Amino acid sequence: MIKSMTGYGRGEAVRNGRPITVEVRSVNNRYLDCTVKLPRLYVFAEEALKSGVQARIARGKVDVFVTLGPREGGDVSVSVNHPVAGAYYGALCALKERYALKDEPTLSLLARFPDVFLVEKTQEDLEALGADLRAVLELALDDFDAMRAREGGKLREDVLSRADSIEVLTAQVEARSPGIVAAYRARLEAKMAEVLQKTQIDESRILTEAAIFADKVAVDEEVVRLRSHLSQLRQLLDGDGPVGRKLDFLIQEFNREANTIGSKCSDVETARCVVDIKAEIEKIREQIQNIE
Repeated sequence: MIKSMTGYGRGEAVRNGRPITVEVRSVNNRYLDCTVKLPRLYVFAEEALKSGVQARIARGKVDVFVTLGPREGGDVSVSVNHPVAGAYYGALCALKERYALKDEPTLSLLARFPDVFLVEKTQEDLEALGADLRAVLELALDDFDAMRAREGGKLREDVLSRADSIEVLTAQVEARSPGIVAAYRARLEAKMAEVLQKTQIDESRILTEAAIFADKVAVDEEVVRLRSHLSQLRQLLDGDGPVGRKLDFLIQEFNREANTIGSKCSDVETARCVVDIKAEIEKIREQIQNIE
């Protein structure tokens, strides 16, 4: 199944108590160009996420956006600095006795002093967090691939319909080819008769001239190659894996054959068919720029 290079996917999950969101966006590009945007504390996971993208995407300018929420239960721990709290409490009691104060030291008073509480960041399990990010990335890539497959299906149908049009036009060119030679022979006989008038016309000379002309305007080989290219095109569109580069090369071959036929055609109707063939080829070329 062919896929479009443009798409969007989103994955959301709570992993080990932490909500994680990953978004994947892509646009056309000749090669794979992946950018991962993470909060600064989690840049260690950037290469792992890029590897995940490379395993699923062959071409395109891909941007990955990662958002992490606070972990359930918090990312910090708070404890009492007992030596400091005890020192403050002892000092307050000493003041009370020294100056005969009535008030007792209170918890709210102790809590106001600096360094009574120790606030420490909980140690992260980086390996587990990296695995969580990869898991949510896979969810986003699944969504992303589903959208690309839908768009790829539309591109496939459009390209196939244009390929059918090229096949019909090619048949028309092929059908007109013998008539072009016959018409040339008739004109040649008329001209020679006019020039020679009563002199007998050399039939072998006419046949030779017609054969030379037929060789110059024959499009049999080009028609055969065009049909072969159409067959290859359909096979690629029905195959699996990235085919955009192969299609891009194949469409160049389409153009080459169409140009050769155009250079050989000598009547208006055939020329019109060739123009229509080239127009369809150009539309196919534009569409396959979106195919991975």
